Amino acid sequence: MPRLVRPDAVLVQAVIAGALSFAHLHDLAEAAGQHGWKAWAYPVSVDLLLVAAWHRLRSLRDAGEPAGSAWSWFVVALAASLGANVATAGLLDLGDVPDWLRILVAGWPALAFLGGTLLVHRPPSPSEPETEPGPELPPVVERVTEPGVQAASVPTLPAPEAVAVPTAPPALVAHAQKIAADHRARTGSDIDTETLRARLGVPSPMAEAIAAQLV
Repeated sequence: MPRLVRPDAVLVQAVIAGALSFAHLHDLAEAAGQHGWKAWAYPVSVDLLLVAAWHRLRSLRDAGEPAGSAWSWFVVALAASLGANVATAGLLDLGDVPDWLRILVAGWPALAFLGGTLLVHRPPSPSEPETEPGPELPPVVERVTEPGVQAASVPTLPAPEAVAVPTAPPALVAHAQKIAADHRARTGSDIDTETLRARLGVPSPMAEAIAAQLV
């Protein structure tokens, strides 16, 4: 017997709320002098800016970076949506829209384009300072013994103990790969071990072990 598909109440509520908000933005834009397809484009522009700001906000928070700019554009898009809902609720005469509202509606495309551009194309973060090269070591000179002269016995040094290399969990390596990919997309260069250690919050040996698996 085929299983009946039950509608999700949250999804139905989201569709209804989105349709009402879309209609309110269309009515307000049309009342402000934007007719035809232009009135239908305004709700799409507001909703796209809202979604883009929320996506950038989530990405910045996951990467541990400040998200003040994304929050600002999210509030701007949310204010435009809520403002249209309130304005069309009988508090504003749509037959006689004030001039300031016409100016806001006419200037919205430029504002939305600026916000979308800043959200998508973020300036790269300053590159990490380069490590200064260490001092050069003197060349090694081999000592040649003359024939018939017995070479002085050189004491044998004990072999250095093997240093145990920490093993990184697969989940931590996968998270480090995401951080490295985001760093490469923003700066155009591979992430260094010190920056990776600071972003992950792990000791230096663990960071070196993870960095070796990212190559």
